[in-house]
Amino acid sequence: MLKSCYRSFSEAGTDEAGRGCLAGPVTAAAIILPESFKNSILNDSKQLSEVKRELLRPILEEEAVSFAVQHVFQDEIDEINILNASFLAMHRALDQLQQAPSFILVDGNRFKPYPNIDHECIIKGDGKYMSIAAASVLAKTYRDAYMAQIHEEFPMYNWKKNKGYPTKEHREAIKAYGLTKYHRKSFRQLPEQLSLDI
Repeated sequence: MLKSCYRSFSEAGTDEAGRGCLAGPVTAAAIILPESFKNSILNDSKQLSEVKRELLRPILEEEAVSFAVQHVFQDEIDEINILNASFLAMHRALDQLQQAPSFILVDGNRFKPYPNIDHECIIKGDGKYMSIAAASVLAKTYRDAYMAQIHEEFPMYNWKKNKGYPTKEHREAIKAYGLTKYHRKSFRQLPEQLSLDI
């Protein structure tokens, strides 16, 4: 059973999606839910089917006090590394909230402090608090939609299905066709790879 809040009802939950992918952005969402919000389906996005995530997205967007979603793209990931890019995506999502939260709940065990607002890192928080679970659903659905969009440009990598994660199929396509402008050049794209010619 997800808890409605940690400290106050004006807190924002934040989470990211796509950290372990070989291609595409890392995407973060931040959301403030109303005190009255309840939903029996809402859970950590990884525990939900794609159908349930897509069902939840418009509900969360409609009922949220405020929400925002931001991508940090592959070039910036390569420049600052994936951990910093994850923090940056969450900060940018928090920047876009129309209402400033009184407190921030972060999924995971590390975060770069956000200016003037206290935070708490919650390990596996997307399975414990509604606001983090909601952020995880928004981050995942927005990123999946983006990967489906760029799939049309490079269908041989099947990003519509694998979303840029290092599946066997994705790695076989990299072997066959090389890297695209959407691949993260700082990532180890193939298991046997020692260095990457850029």
